[in-house]
Amino acid sequence: MNNADERQMFDQRPVINLGERERLASALAGSLLIYATARRHRINTLLLLGGGYLLYRAVTGHCALSAISARRSRAAGDDMKVRAQLVVNKPRAEVYAFWRRLENLPMFMTHLEHVDEFDDRTSAWRLKLPGGAGDVRWEAKIVKDEKDTEISWHSVEGAAVRNTGKINFADTPGKGTRIDAMISYGIPRGPIGDRLAALLTPSFRQRIEEDIQRCKKYLESEMHAH
Repeated sequence: MNNADERQMFDQRPVINLGERERLASALAGSLLIYATARRHRINTLLLLGGGYLLYRAVTGHCALSAISARRSRAAGDDMKVRAQLVVNKPRAEVYAFWRRLENLPMFMTHLEHVDEFDDRTSAWRLKLPGGAGDVRWEAKIVKDEKDTEISWHSVEGAAVRNTGKINFADTPGKGTRIDAMISYGIPRGPIGDRLAALLTPSFRQRIEEDIQRCKKYLESEMHAH
């Protein structure tokens, strides 16, 4: 898909920026508001509009208020930073080696479609947009690599998404490994950026946090099974 196709796609579809729980809650609240309005002898226009908007949120997965908030944050230069800490019952060298191969990340990070490594430093990333609305791609470079201790990467200049990651590894009692992870996403200025900014929502942050925590289960179970 070329840039023109992506731009046309973003112009035509409302960006999904709500999680499944938020959509379900909106559907329930919207239905209750409309039901309560219908039982009244006099129609309350505000309640009816409120219920209709909540149902719109549920059906489309798009919240205009969240999108506006995301755009304001981007205008202020804020990136979405996600920090997480977890302990994996695996040796530090093994955990580091798994993370060092960036192509492994989509195995437990569900918001990533692919990470393809070109060489020891450069990789191509693809992030899935919610609701099957396409994807976003960018290139990144490893900027720090200390064996068994730290991996840091940063998207290249001019990338569609500003992506930064810093992963630290440390021994814990019992031969386990503590992972301290920081992953940041930001959208640059531009027409496509205005649409992608709607992705930087609390539900997207929560999804990344859950993806990082999922690393523990993968390393301790699925990876062992293979």
